[in-house]
Amino acid sequence: MWAVRAEAQLRLPSAPYADGYTLAASTADPVPSTVPPDVEQQRSRPTPDELRLRNAGLIAAGAVLVGAYGMVQWWNEGFTSEFRTEDEGWFGQETKYGGADKFGHAYFAYGGTRLFSEAFEAAGNDPGRARTLGFWTSLVTLTAVEVLDGYSRQYRFSGQDAAMNLVGAGLGFLMERHPDLDRLVDLRFQYKRSSDSDWDPGGDYSGQTYLLVGKATGVPALREHSVLRYFELAVGYGTRGYETPGAERQRNLYYGISLNLSEVLRQTVFRGAKERSGAQRATDLFLELIQVPGTAALARHQL
Repeated sequence: MWAVRAEAQLRLPSAPYADGYTLAASTADPVPSTVPPDVEQQRSRPTPDELRLRNAGLIAAGAVLVGAYGMVQWWNEGFTSEFRTEDEGWFGQETKYGGADKFGHAYFAYGGTRLFSEAFEAAGNDPGRARTLGFWTSLVTLTAVEVLDGYSRQYRFSGQDAAMNLVGAGLGFLMERHPDLDRLVDLRFQYKRSSDSDWDPGGDYSGQTYLLVGKATGVPALREHSVLRYFELAVGYGTRGYETPGAERQRNLYYGISLNLSEVLRQTVFRGAKERSGAQRATDLFLELIQVPGTAALARHQL
């Protein structure tokens, strides 16, 4: 009897801790962070020096990309020491491209402002500073391109082109500043290669159509409609035949309906998301700027 008691007294526990201690430790609530959310957010923000470096990098990257494209597509015959200008007119039948080039300048300045604004905000700038930087970066870059045109052997400086750069960049700034307007209206570019051109969205004017699109999702009464929210009204402009010698020159107005692909994706691929992911933001911006071929039914009226 005493031997049994001694054995019981000397027996080691099967676990290194007292009964119940391990279970209590494993189910205890985690210790909440004592760092306030605003402090955590400040820690993730770049320092002023880091932000300046990021902004400079974005500006430099944009200038290099546009400059490289220009050397291949626009200025491959070199430059002269003389600055030359040309009065190209606006949208008349007898202008060089019927005004398609003017819409092109406005659109690409607009798109540049929208893209740079998103990039500057992603780099850590607040929305107001991001759109201001986006506006000036787009405008200055495209104005520099126009000045270089004045020295190039192939082109001339056009005051009309410079003015349309300002119009487009200003419209992009306006859209960034007023989200309600941005939800209602898009300015889009549609491209289908013309028969007499290689694939050249920036220079194939006969393949370009510029569309102003009104979205049902921007109208509160239509936003929740199960069918109408997927549709849009579109009006646009495009020219045909101006680059082909002897071809009939056309200036066309377009009007019709289009499909809101952003809304389609929001109700399918991105349905149930608590907030917009980076992929959704990128997709929405792309579809705000580009009219995907085959998603619009347009009638044509020749001017």
